[in-house]
Amino acid sequence: MPADPPFDLEVVDRLLTTTKAVRRRLDLERPVDRETVVECIRLASYSPNASNAQEWHWIIVDDPEQRARVGEQYRKCTVDVVATMLAAKEAAGDAAGARISRSIIHLAERMAEVPVLVIPCYDVEAGSRRYGRLIGPDRPTWTMEPGMYASVYPAVWSFLLAVRSRGLGSVLTTAHQEDQPAMAEILGIPDTWYQAALLPVAHVTDGDFVPSPRAPVEDAIIWNRYER
Repeated sequence: MPADPPFDLEVVDRLLTTTKAVRRRLDLERPVDRETVVECIRLASYSPNASNAQEWHWIIVDDPEQRARVGEQYRKCTVDVVATMLAAKEAAGDAAGARISRSIIHLAERMAEVPVLVIPCYDVEAGSRRYGRLIGPDRPTWTMEPGMYASVYPAVWSFLLAVRSRGLGSVLTTAHQEDQPAMAEILGIPDTWYQAALLPVAHVTDGDFVPSPRAPVEDAIIWNRYER
């Protein structure tokens, strides 16, 4: 017998198959409790990370003026770039891709109105010291390495699962990374912290979610060795 009772797989599977990118269905009017956001981050902190060093920080923005500044910076990094992609997808007849691009623009233009914005960061300086990779003539700047990404993105995904389990919605966005110094200036983030994502958090509108279409996993699985 297992030491712990088994999970309710129906509930777990529903959580895993219906946690998705929410852009158009974020409720911009209903506030989100700080306690709920903190609880989701607390759950995310149990994610696996290198040496259990927990070299992450979570910037939570709920002040309207700060949200306006963060949202405007995100909009500047997003709308023009995605509008160009949208035009190309429309010209190519890519209806599904165009729909997603329009959804991205929709959120970018309203990011400042989302009740809570969460920016998870990874402390690259601390990680570099742990890896023994200090700044020097041959390495003039702090650089993210694979193990560092692997130490922060599991926590980001766990946060998104926790958000979903509490009836909220979000989406993992990274467009602001095109100008991390500008966002760092707005939020006072040290330049040795990597801004892993910007996560808008809100209640959702129009009922529950259903699983999105997916290709058969058998088409993506290679057993033992890939043969050309």
